[in-house]
Amino acid sequence: MSLRDRIQNQETLLQVVDIGVKARLNASPEYYQLKTKLHNQLLGRIDLEVLGSMTPEHLKAELGVLVERLLGESGAALNATEHRKMIQDIQNEVMGLGPLEPLLADPTISDILVNGPQKVYVERHGRIELTDITFSDVGHLMKIIDKIVSRIGRRIDESSPMVDARLPDGSRVNAIIPPLSLDGPLLSIRRFAAVPLRAEDLIANKSLTPELSQLLAGMVRAKINILISGGTGTGKTTLLNVLSSAIPANERIVTIEDAAELQLQQPHVVRLETRPSNIEGKGEVNQRALVRNSLRMRPDRIILGEVRGVEVVDMLQAMNTGHEGSMTTVHANTPRDALTRLENMAGMGGMTIPPKAMRQQICSAISAIIQIARLTDGRRKVVSVQEVVGMEGDIITMQEIFAFTQTGLAQDGTVLGYFHATGVRPQFMGRLKSYGINLADKTFDQNHTYE
Repeated sequence: MSLRDRIQNQETLLQVVDIGVKARLNASPEYYQLKTKLHNQLLGRIDLEVLGSMTPEHLKAELGVLVERLLGESGAALNATEHRKMIQDIQNEVMGLGPLEPLLADPTISDILVNGPQKVYVERHGRIELTDITFSDVGHLMKIIDKIVSRIGRRIDESSPMVDARLPDGSRVNAIIPPLSLDGPLLSIRRFAAVPLRAEDLIANKSLTPELSQLLAGMVRAKINILISGGTGTGKTTLLNVLSSAIPANERIVTIEDAAELQLQQPHVVRLETRPSNIEGKGEVNQRALVRNSLRMRPDRIILGEVRGVEVVDMLQAMNTGHEGSMTTVHANTPRDALTRLENMAGMGGMTIPPKAMRQQICSAISAIIQIARLTDGRRKVVSVQEVVGMEGDIITMQEIFAFTQTGLAQDGTVLGYFHATGVRPQFMGRLKSYGINLADKTFDQNHTYE
């Protein structure tokens, strides 16, 4: 632990005692007297050198003993529940992210959204709700943000008021502070499950059907290039993780991301991540540079976490030059919009390729588009699977293979509907069979529905 972290831990420890006692005593005069007394005692009793050399288990135990002693000496009137909570809060502040630790420990929470020190929202099962978690003030929230970003060598201040980071468990973090945010520091944490979801989990959640799951897994094994399309928070990365589980273990996979989110389980995975520019505006490594570099790394497949800009050109060329079975995601509301976005992003690089030539390259590179959406009840579903079949004049043509049709809403707001095949058999069926993948006839039976 660096000296800066030790000093920060000391300051945080002092602050959390202030926070916890303030909440109990409602900022009474007794609170300020106790705060001063504890402050002086802590300064004399904490040994930063010893603190930095302790294991997490030992540190947690020692903090518990220290807080017990200080509370006993202070004579604060706390009941047993408050006493235990005080100890736990201090341990969370020193060893973790303070008030956020209970939320991070809750596996049902997928997003943590901090809108200033007094408003903390979470997303559970697709629904956003307000929690009773609060920070003492802006300074307390800023210390937690600084603790997150300093772990990965980033900084956040008025000269650099916006930062992307990640937690040790891979959760993605975005922080933005004044003057860019008008109502105080903002913190967004996108959680990721410790154990990645599997296809069986998506089937149980009714995000897709067993037949559709078998088809998608077969498409991955047959090295069909796939584009996953969807809006923000629809589960594109989760679906990409699930599909990647069908990749054979003997293939070399290179993943490229802005913020590492993918959790591939294969043994031969090479993970690359972009790097933002430093405070002088130098040293940036973008996705396009990583895609180009990955071509020299002998990949069997390239998985691009999300295509956002001119790197789409290099990704399409990779798909067209032997790296079959590659996958990526894109923000779009429909499969047709996804193709339009790819074309628009290719033009962002100042390329002068005629529109028809670009569409031909997209058409030859992408074989299937999977559209995923978050419905009004918060549930995510694969709402369409379409095959890119070719060009008709200047237009890329597609045919829908699977779809989800919404029929209404239940009284509790649950979306009603059913999955069904369209009756169209995809042109890549021959490729599936050449890889030994034989699907049941009912897979494409349009009369077979699944709610």
